[in-house]
Amino acid sequence: MLSRTPRTLVRPVAWRVISRSHSSHAAPPAFVPGASTSADTEVPYADATQASSVYLPQPKDASPLTAEQIRATTESPPLTPRQREIIDKIIRVDQAGELGANYIYRGQRAVFGLGSDRKTTQIVQDMWDGEKKHIATFDKLITQHDVRPTALYPLWKAMAFGLGAGTAILGKRAAMACTEAVETVIGEHYNDQLKDLKEEFPGHPSIPLLEKVLTEFRDDELHHLDTAVENESQQAPAYALLSAIIAGGCRLAIEATKRV
Repeated sequence: MLSRTPRTLVRPVAWRVISRSHSSHAAPPAFVPGASTSADTEVPYADATQASSVYLPQPKDASPLTAEQIRATTESPPLTPRQREIIDKIIRVDQAGELGANYIYRGQRAVFGLGSDRKTTQIVQDMWDGEKKHIATFDKLITQHDVRPTALYPLWKAMAFGLGAGTAILGKRAAMACTEAVETVIGEHYNDQLKDLKEEFPGHPSIPLLEKVLTEFRDDELHHLDTAVENESQQAPAYALLSAIIAGGCRLAIEATKRV
């Protein structure tokens, strides 16, 4: 399954079922009062049904983490230089990517919130709320594995907000085309990272947990892609050109973040 690209989601129903079964949108998230992420968003409480839950604040009625879960979320295993490079790039790029995704949705929400299209406003808000879980988790992962964050934070924030707001100004279909293009690239990128993790790594619980988190988040992104297609992304003006430009920009951002 992991070798298939997210573009196939536009056609086979099976991908939609898979993505929604892991989606962060099964229920509206609850947020921790006063807490914030590196993307200046709320921090959601953990959902025990999801792998990422061990990195998020636990609700009062939640069971305490097991000793194995504590190891998996607080320790970083000894790695070879090649393994270290893989982990560093995965976490640095994904944390920056989730930062960008939050600012894209922030920009779209700001524009749609000024208009009368309440349905689209809520769709964008729901997708943004799902991304808040992602950035909160990667904020923890980047600290746990002592990964240097990208130096491009200010640039990605500004460009992502501009992309979100700009496509929203062009209308609902252009905003959804933006989501489809971004989530397609991100879904493919998560697939590539999952392949990289198939290399031989130490028998430490943090590695299979990272694989589960990447799988969960990839499926969340595919859910957002699916939502965009259902909301007429492919009927946007100059859809092919707009999608190509946005997807190309995302790929350039990924490569830059790996290095800077």
